[in-house]
Amino acid sequence: MDAALAGKVALVAGATRGAGRGIAIALGEAGATVYCTGRSTRAARSEYDRPETIEESAELVTAAGGVGIAVAVDHLDPGAVAALVSRIDAEQGRLDVLVNDIWGGEKLIGWNQPVWEHDLEAGLRMLELGVKTHLITSHHALGLLVRNPGGLVIEVTDGTAAYNRGNYRLSTFYDLAKNAALRMAFTLAHELEPHRCAAVALSPGWLRSEMMLEAFGVDESNWRTASAEHGHFAAISESPLFVGRAVAALAADPDVLARSGGSFSSGGLAREYGFTDLDGSAPDCWRYMVEVQDPGLPADATGYR
Repeated sequence: MDAALAGKVALVAGATRGAGRGIAIALGEAGATVYCTGRSTRAARSEYDRPETIEESAELVTAAGGVGIAVAVDHLDPGAVAALVSRIDAEQGRLDVLVNDIWGGEKLIGWNQPVWEHDLEAGLRMLELGVKTHLITSHHALGLLVRNPGGLVIEVTDGTAAYNRGNYRLSTFYDLAKNAALRMAFTLAHELEPHRCAAVALSPGWLRSEMMLEAFGVDESNWRTASAEHGHFAAISESPLFVGRAVAALAADPDVLARSGGSFSSGGLAREYGFTDLDGSAPDCWRYMVEVQDPGLPADATGYR
């Protein structure tokens, strides 16, 4: 990105691991100052009980060429989010990019369980983590973002509007959580328009997050060797940095306002902006899902990456 975002300030809410970490690093590649927030720190783990920390994410941002700043925040706590935004204002005086990537619901999903069978507490917690956190963060952060024209809000979700419109997404609770982000991008675009700021929804494809790699028994060095039963994963998955580069490309686009309110995927934006994944490819997962995986065809990424 040739330091295209030098002088810009970003907040990646939910930057501990997965897409959030990849987004933070890619913004660092482009020279941005990136506040990396989450609940998992070197001093204490969140309910996920995983080893990744926000301090590591911030260090990776700095190593990539930006300035990474780790701040421990529970985005369900309005006071903590307000304090975070006050700190960004005091230290930077501006906010150019807000990425709402807070999630934390993987362990709560009842796969393909109807609403009357799904654990109610887990389902409602999913909505808290995936919807309420985004609303609280936007409420407190957007007053700072709109001070300068050109600000950008990105709602990270799972699935494009076109794909989700015609597909059941695991459970009613999960479906609602991920489609709420699509709608939030649309409504925020309306509210940000008078300030010449934009909001978009963005979906990664089949993400090689830390948890997904562990589930398939591979790592970033040998993910293509995933077993035959996971052939589609081996064919089309993408690193977290790929969706991060999509965010960086959007943030550096002087005409991003024309996209405001829209729904995009990392693979789709790669075709337009020309960025690639770590291996130099540009996996177009959602087109692959529709044309190869969903019809039950054998795994074959020819023409899709």
